[in-house]
Amino acid sequence: MHFVVVGVVLLAVYFIIQLVRFVRADGDLTLMWADSFGHRIDSLKGQVVWITGASSSIGEGLAYELAKVGCKLVLSARREAHLQRVKEQCLTCGPMSSDDVLVLPLDLTEFDTHKGATDKVIQHFGRIDILVNNGGRSQRAWIKDTDIGIDRDMFNLNVLGQISLSKEVLPIMRQQKAGTVMVNSSVAGKMALPFSASYCMTKYCLTGWFEALRVEGREDGINVCLVYPGPTVSNFTLHAFTGEKGEVWGKPMGSTEHRLSTQRCAELMAVSLANKLEEVWVSLQPVLAMVYLNQYAPDTSRWLQKVLGMKMINKIREGRL
Repeated sequence: MHFVVVGVVLLAVYFIIQLVRFVRADGDLTLMWADSFGHRIDSLKGQVVWITGASSSIGEGLAYELAKVGCKLVLSARREAHLQRVKEQCLTCGPMSSDDVLVLPLDLTEFDTHKGATDKVIQHFGRIDILVNNGGRSQRAWIKDTDIGIDRDMFNLNVLGQISLSKEVLPIMRQQKAGTVMVNSSVAGKMALPFSASYCMTKYCLTGWFEALRVEGREDGINVCLVYPGPTVSNFTLHAFTGEKGEVWGKPMGSTEHRLSTQRCAELMAVSLANKLEEVWVSLQPVLAMVYLNQYAPDTSRWLQKVLGMKMINKIREGRL
């Protein structure tokens, strides 16, 4: 009987510890374990990492995290001047030379330029170890107010742009018999959110295509890492689509919003790369708990969404709760 009591107490202590870890977590428990006990980010030293959307926000932050440990970087986005600024900052982060950072302007919607861009990376570095598909735009509009052209434009940028570039890089990784493709998705790719249906559509599509790539690429040594960030400090909403073509949302985030820092999100993405994690959730509570609930108890999650209502869900997703 004594041993039974001790066992029950130990089990209770274990669950209490796990509960405390979960409440304080800013990522799923597997990611938190890797962050504390897994491979260090500096295990990526010397690897060639191509980051799209590298001119600002999470892509920019990831570039700095990888520069600190001596990765060789390819920085892509449309705005070359911003990329040059990021490059200059990268050179101050770690022991790097100018040749270790290639600035490569790229428009993800111009599919016919992707092969030429990939050739330039190979000419410069000779290989591509990691491709980070981070480019894209968000959206703020109700379904009833969204022109079909917005759905088309978002699909071209957020989905086909990522797929097109990946298809140019994948033959190189197959030849190398090694490589990682990271996709920066969103919690909007795990659970549907109001006021962003077109954005949700693109993120769910990315999950389907890159999960299939995971299955097909495994025998060629290709790893796929899907990242699902929650509310994160960035300028993402400034350039978000609305419901009308040619419009942008244009509203900055409030300084008091409850969001994960860009630096921490980028750090956890780097941890995911170092540990070859296949799927990670990066978010503060309560969004992280909602993702867990949607994953493991979807009917309960749908019931909770009904109870909360659209206004409350929007407050949570925007980090205002």
